[in-house]
Amino acid sequence: MNLQANPGRGDGSSAEAGAQADVDSVVVRFAGDSGDGVQLLGHQFSQETALAGNSLATFPDFPAEIRAPTGTTYGVSAFQINFGSRVVKTAGDQPDVLVALNPAALKVNLNVVRPGGLIILDSGAFREKEIKRATFDTDPRTDGSLKQYRVIEIDISAQALEVAKPFGVSQKEALRTKNLWVLGLVSWMYDREMKSTSEYIARKFGSEDPVGQANVAALRAGHAYGETHEISGEITPVSLPAVKFEPGTYRLVNGAEALSWGLVAGAQLANLEAVLASYPITPSSPVLHILAKLKQFGITTFQAEDEIAACCAALGASFGGKLGITASSGPGIALKTEAIGLGIATELPLVVVNTQRAGPSTGLPTKTEQSDLFIAVWGRNADAPIPVIASRSPGDCFDVAIEAVRLATKYMTPVMILSDGYIANAAEPWRIPSMKDYKPFPKAFRTDPEGYQVFQRDPDTLARAWVKPGTPGMMHRIGGIERDSLTGNISYEAANHQKMTDTRFAKINGIANDIPEQDVEVGETSGKLAVVGWGSTFGPINRAVHNMRARGHSVSHIHIRHIWPLPRNLETLLKSFDKVLVAEMNQGQMLTLLKSQYLIDAKGLLQVSGQPLKIARVEAAIKEQLGV
Repeated sequence: MNLQANPGRGDGSSAEAGAQADVDSVVVRFAGDSGDGVQLLGHQFSQETALAGNSLATFPDFPAEIRAPTGTTYGVSAFQINFGSRVVKTAGDQPDVLVALNPAALKVNLNVVRPGGLIILDSGAFREKEIKRATFDTDPRTDGSLKQYRVIEIDISAQALEVAKPFGVSQKEALRTKNLWVLGLVSWMYDREMKSTSEYIARKFGSEDPVGQANVAALRAGHAYGETHEISGEITPVSLPAVKFEPGTYRLVNGAEALSWGLVAGAQLANLEAVLASYPITPSSPVLHILAKLKQFGITTFQAEDEIAACCAALGASFGGKLGITASSGPGIALKTEAIGLGIATELPLVVVNTQRAGPSTGLPTKTEQSDLFIAVWGRNADAPIPVIASRSPGDCFDVAIEAVRLATKYMTPVMILSDGYIANAAEPWRIPSMKDYKPFPKAFRTDPEGYQVFQRDPDTLARAWVKPGTPGMMHRIGGIERDSLTGNISYEAANHQKMTDTRFAKINGIANDIPEQDVEVGETSGKLAVVGWGSTFGPINRAVHNMRARGHSVSHIHIRHIWPLPRNLETLLKSFDKVLVAEMNQGQMLTLLKSQYLIDAKGLLQVSGQPLKIARVEAAIKEQLGV
């Protein structure tokens, strides 16, 4: 069963890919004022979709204002979900369906809906004052602005008020149930079971609470409206078969959750207790919130008074024999750089989580970007190298966090993880792994004082020994001032500083021999064009390359996880292609890095809009490079 309108293009790829008779994925976008409960609506619909066995990817799009004036365009909150009967890797380019709960939501999101798509409006919110506040000159419902879409108007506000009457709740509380009314309607449209949402409401409010009862009634009323009222002649439910996932137990997970659990798993595999010292900052704060609930796994959390104190406290924990972790976003990472340098000088393990956001300074705190690659690789005073790795999806954050712990403890160095706002907030089905599949890497502390010198090194890794303070006979000093290459005593000798600098570089460069060689995600290991990505550009690039290869074009997808040091075979791999296109959400940082290291004539597909990269844009860039 399909929407009677053109079902759309699923992942939002080009019109050629969209000319399909059967729908295999659908993109729905909910939008409203930041007080309309749009994120809860999207989250619960995602839960229902996951339980239905569909593949999915989500994109929560938060306003940057903490609480913008009601009805304004800069206070619009949105949640987009792409779901289907095939494996979904992006939240989709163009929504097939837009639910707009006020004029401002329509104004902000109208330009992203695909032509011929369905728009559901809350007509009760389209009063003249609200239309003007949304910066419309005239009513878009009557001036022809919506003529290329299918539009259904429902007075959702009135419906919610009517349904809530028997429960005696206030008008404000009644209006707040309209997100559940919409969820009921959309659950009917896509043949979703609502049991999980009903159970969530019962847990949140209790079965006897009038507000909870009003919300359950709104949920059921929205579903019944779809079945029995006017739109039943215009829309029929869409039923998408379940995806045949690899056998296992799955749950819906976002990037912040998976990364936090990966840090816990990494500490367990290293046989270490961990200390997260952090300071709240969007979009990194959830890592602190999640780990604070996991004390039973040997995790201590500390909210410091500022970013500098947080990083220093984490480093102090590492000095004391625990795994130090600190988490922040761009502005906070800038503040932590001196303490990260201290970690490099003292050669202590430290995991630094950088959930990137858009813009310098405060910038766009709730929007996504990949513009911290330079600060991760080079952004410290002096010659101060550290390993840098990047996650490519919410679920991938789990394995990336484990890898960061492994490298930090094995090589006695700070390691930076690059995530971003999109990955942190987006969700996808994740197969819960068995920890039996992960090889432990327990970290041993040196306890034998015989012949001990602070900077004695493992001949293979060049890592110094980790000694807990108070270990009998092993009193030692480390610090930020340059120290003798063996004893650790302060040294200002030129030759010693050269040796220590060379050694720090050799230690980090040697990690290239301890990470996998770069593989090709899609396509051959040589050809006309390689599209290179890193981080959250994985999904759009992967889908675009699949689409273009299906049309017979010679193009491959290479996705880099280990940003620094780069994989040892990457240069040879890139030079086996006639052309290289680097797609990233910044002004060309990976592009510059690859050019500087390999002297290749790569081109860039660069975007800094605060929004995820779109499949169609990658496809267009591929066509341009191939001369199609």
